[in-house]
Amino acid sequence: MSRQRAAQLHLTQRALADLQQILEYSAQQWGRRVADDHITGMEAALNRIRENPELLRAEPALHPALTFYRVQKHLLVCDSQDRSIIVLTVIHATMDIPSRLADIQPQLAMEVELLHRQLRGGG
Repeated sequence: MSRQRAAQLHLTQRALADLQQILEYSAQQWGRRVADDHITGMEAALNRIRENPELLRAEPALHPALTFYRVQKHLLVCDSQDRSIIVLTVIHATMDIPSRLADIQPQLAMEVELLHRQLRGGG
């Protein structure tokens, strides 16, 4: 049985900032050990979707073109094409996700286009 090649995984600056905010908030609320556990869970989830991109799910009610992966109480919001996954942002599952995505849509679109150009070697 042949194993599929892992996808390329990229995180936008927004996604990295989101993860930093989760770490800081968790440390303030519950202590450093819990914060580290949250980040370890996020890292494991990122590795899971890199190794198994089919775990990403389309959620047309949330956004027609993006894919999602739930990690604890957060959603990884991704753009996936071929064997490339771009984590755009990390949103708490209790938020009004469609509204939050609509608010940040222009910036997300610019980041996705820039990353796709870089991945194609065009800038």
